[in-house]
Amino acid sequence: MKKQGLLLSAILATGLLSGCATPLNSAQDAELKSYRAKGLEVKEKNPGTAAALGILPGGGSFYTRNYGLGVVNLLLWPISVCWDPVSGHDGAESINYYATKADVSKKMNKEMAALDTQLQTKTISSDEYVLKKAQIERKYSADF
Repeated sequence: MKKQGLLLSAILATGLLSGCATPLNSAQDAELKSYRAKGLEVKEKNPGTAAALGILPGGGSFYTRNYGLGVVNLLLWPISVCWDPVSGHDGAESINYYATKADVSKKMNKEMAALDTQLQTKTISSDEYVLKKAQIERKYSADF
């Protein structure tokens, strides 16, 4: 009986320690919300779908590409239903955050390169360049 209790404790500890995706920190969450408000968010994964799939054995983790956690959650199902929906949601938000950051950076660099070309070819003046550069920076910043 004591062995079973020890085994159950080990399984629960493993699940609790390894079954959770790292959520975004407060700064990242605010940044994602800002990009979302500006219509710049890239949505690779749906957090609602990830949470719903978390009810299935390892579903939320597998959906968010956390395959190791998915296996652990699969093995610990149905107990993993306690954390995998949250883990899946957090994983989807994290994927979307990093995809958004990469996309915003790519778009901003493309616009800046085009602006630099306009300045080099003297299509625009240096004053116009400074103004347009500030507009691009505001457009892609996470601040309002």
